[in-house]
Amino acid sequence: MFMHNKRLQYTVRVAEPNPALASLLLEQFGGPDGELAAAMRYFTQGLGELDPGRKDLLLDIATEELSHLEVIGSIVAMLNQGVKAQLSEAAMEEADLYMAINSGGNSHTQSLLYGGGPALTNSSGVPWTAAYVDTKGDPTCDLRSNIAAESRAKVVYERLINITDDPGIKEALGFLMTREIAHQKSFEKALYAIENNFPSGKLPGIERFANVYVNSSQGDGDVEGPWNSGDQWDRIDDLDKAAAMDGGDGTAAVKLDKATKTVADNLATRTASDTGADPQTGADLGAGPGAGLVSGDDKGGAKDIKDAAKMADAM
Repeated sequence: MFMHNKRLQYTVRVAEPNPALASLLLEQFGGPDGELAAAMRYFTQGLGELDPGRKDLLLDIATEELSHLEVIGSIVAMLNQGVKAQLSEAAMEEADLYMAINSGGNSHTQSLLYGGGPALTNSSGVPWTAAYVDTKGDPTCDLRSNIAAESRAKVVYERLINITDDPGIKEALGFLMTREIAHQKSFEKALYAIENNFPSGKLPGIERFANVYVNSSQGDGDVEGPWNSGDQWDRIDDLDKAAAMDGGDGTAAVKLDKATKTVADNLATRTASDTGADPQTGADLGAGPGAGLVSGDDKGGAKDIKDAAKMADAM
């Protein structure tokens, strides 16, 4: 059962209306790293969690995230109050009102569709979606995702703090940013309270593949570090050795019964390419200067960019 306390978790003071800032703050209201996404992620994880300690942790933080949603939503509503009143009461000339609701971001959408109230969208007006919740049901996997989610939200709050000079909003955003740090610490503690927390899941990795690093992007910029070199790694620089690491021939094969193989062979025969043909195509029929070699006569092309400009002027 939920009980709503009308007092915000952090006192919010907004110096003056600012619809453009309001639309940017919606990133933490209905965006992928926002408070609603966090609350729904942790609630669904908590409801399915079997461990009583983690269940309690997840439901505690999920509920707090809803209080953070209320803080952000209240800031957005206050930032939109001026233009909301002007738009609702038609108290400004049309041109001035138009400028007011188009002050930046998707502020016009917030004003016209939502009356200045916080909408469940991100800062670009994209509606919130449950696809933001990436729960997998494995605690070691989900806790790592939660740690990353709190880290991303912390960085977004930093950026929002940097774009406003309103001291009250800066303070409130600073509080919310800091709570992301606290939640990250709690999730880290919960993760490492699981004795065997890596790798995620139950099945162990196959030993001969678990320590292999494949240097598959080679050339200038190759860097060695503890992530790809040292005693922990069997590093492969010869990419020929990275093909068919299982020791096979690296081809794909499937066993078919006789009847299915006959049908598959018939399909392959019917759709086979004639490598000796050179059919005339639509590209041939419509080819103009610059098409390169086509079937039949050589249409030619420009020798360089200056020649191309001359040919374009002549057409």
